[in-house]
Amino acid sequence: VSFKEAMTEEYRQYQKQVVANASALAARLTEHGFRIVSGGTDNHLLLIDLSSKNLTGKDAEERLEKAGLTVNKNAIPFDTQSRFVTSGIRVGTPAVTTRGLKEPEMVMIGDWINRVLTSGEEEAIQVRQEVRQLCETVPLYPEIARMIRSRMLFILAFIFFCLLCLRYEMPLLRSAGQPGH
Repeated sequence: VSFKEAMTEEYRQYQKQVVANASALAARLTEHGFRIVSGGTDNHLLLIDLSSKNLTGKDAEERLEKAGLTVNKNAIPFDTQSRFVTSGIRVGTPAVTTRGLKEPEMVMIGDWINRVLTSGEEEAIQVRQEVRQLCETVPLYPEIARMIRSRMLFILAFIFFCLLCLRYEMPLLRSAGQPGH
């Protein structure tokens, strides 16, 4: 199934957007003075060296988590920190691309990362609100949300029916083979 999906034009366009998003994010972070290991990216991942910012990967991961941004601490080449602390973070773009985000939003995400890593905890709280607002405009599975909304009246009617059955002790399903029926 996955090979068949990978052969579609839609999937190829998605993969191109994943890489374009990673490049846009790398460019924005570079503008903010972050060093991207290897000078940039040609795939879905960025490895960001934080040593010039006097941050550890562990600290950055925790700060960004508070802001609603998920990254992973990651060792960089010739890292002087332990593997439990690290001097870098790894950032991927497939998840945000799946939500439909493109290069303009990567600039915004780069700005958020910069704000959180160069400011105090209050900034992380503000960024978290902005992240939440963006996520509300681009739901992860819009087709599921539409399906739930379109069936909400049926779901509510079914719940009401079930509550009535419980209230009046009526069995929901009756089997022809049960005694007394």
